[in-house]
Amino acid sequence: MAVALAGAAAVLVTIILPAEYNIDPTRIGGALGLTALNAPARTVQVANVVGGNEKYREVAIPDFGQPVPLPNPDVFQKRTAAANSETLTITLQPGQQTELKTLLKTSQMLLFSWQAEGGQVYTDFHGHEPGAGDDFWVRYEEQQAGTEGRGSLVAPFEGEHGWFWLNISETPVTIKLSVNGYYEKMINYGISGGTPSGGK
Repeated sequence: MAVALAGAAAVLVTIILPAEYNIDPTRIGGALGLTALNAPARTVQVANVVGGNEKYREVAIPDFGQPVPLPNPDVFQKRTAAANSETLTITLQPGQQTELKTLLKTSQMLLFSWQAEGGQVYTDFHGHEPGAGDDFWVRYEEQQAGTEGRGSLVAPFEGEHGWFWLNISETPVTIKLSVNGYYEKMINYGISGGTPSGGK
């Protein structure tokens, strides 16, 4: 009887508690990978910064001459300073890659356009929050092979938002990027890979 109780206690401490409750007093459960079964999920909040207008039709219409209340007042943001504007040009040799990012606060808007001359590039337009670690990022658009892109972005979180380009052509490609908006600054991560030449 005592042996059976001791065995049950050992199973409870080394297997059941780590797997079911993430309690591992002996650390054996962690070594066996059992604590991962009940480990808390990693989460991050991504704001719906342009949402809210889906209930527009449900808003009561006020008296004549009065505005309908906005479900999301953040669609208007008053500024005292002018928006930033910048144009960057960078040349990539075959096989070279680069990243250009804008630092944006949550809900800030960015207008952009870029063109590639001389060949095609692989493009990944994405954003990430440095404080959340390298494994947290979101993708806005991916082009396997392209020569241009344009549009706008409302930042869903504060962080770096921008482009990764890879020259997939056999000739040098010059990329011209123009941005306009209330971003904090531009970040140029430089050129890597391929033949070490090219410039800003």
